[in-house]
Amino acid sequence: MTGRAGVLAHVNQTIGPRIGKYHVKSEDLDKFGAEAILSAIKHADLIVIDEVGPMELTSRRFKDAVQAALACGKPLLGTVHRNAQDPLVQAIKTDRAVEVIEVTNENRDSLPNALLERLKTG
Repeated sequence: MTGRAGVLAHVNQTIGPRIGKYHVKSEDLDKFGAEAILSAIKHADLIVIDEVGPMELTSRRFKDAVQAALACGKPLLGTVHRNAQDPLVQAIKTDRAVEVIEVTNENRDSLPNALLERLKTG
């Protein structure tokens, strides 16, 4: 919505949490990632979060923003990393109000249109 952008992680960065060969740029994750979610809560009809994964889960501010988005009552379309073990991801996956659809090789091409139709019908 704002056109603002930042760098989530970089292989040549040496500070920040390390995930694989990357170092997370926590400042940008907080400044752009968390702020984008909080802005969507206030201004958007649909909140889209791609993704809640290992890098994003290094940020308390990002996790708090995701929890606020889940609690705000607006439609939310998000992705969570399949192998993430963080309590937030586990709570999302087991929440009865959340529908989890696993992306597979068989459904990945048809999912965008199927999800769009579901969002249109509410």
